[in-house]
Amino acid sequence: MMKLNEIRQDLNIVNAIDWQMTPEEAVVLYLEWGNNWAHGVNLIRSKNDVSHYFVVNNWGENPVVYLIRRNSEEAVELAGFELPENVKEEFRESVGNNKGVYAVEGKVREWLQKELMN
Repeated sequence: MMKLNEIRQDLNIVNAIDWQMTPEEAVVLYLEWGNNWAHGVNLIRSKNDVSHYFVVNNWGENPVVYLIRRNSEEAVELAGFELPENVKEEFRESVGNNKGVYAVEGKVREWLQKELMN
């Protein structure tokens, strides 16, 4: 599994990241094919249609950011890393310390984008 610095060095991956994709939208787009028209999203035509996006998994003791590569057949975790302490605390507060898988928003997104552009 890649680390943050490895993502930064792979411009093809950096340029492929869909910053607007959320875990919920990925499910609609790739797993609920018959429901796509109702959500106004692009249709997936084959397993060659792919998205790269980040999620924050908050099921464990510490939130972990994953870079996901998803198509209609699978979701692969390409990278995984913990948030820095200051971002981790703000994230936890923003989700009310609830467990779950969350979209990358706010301070988490700002931190990630800054890290990837360095």
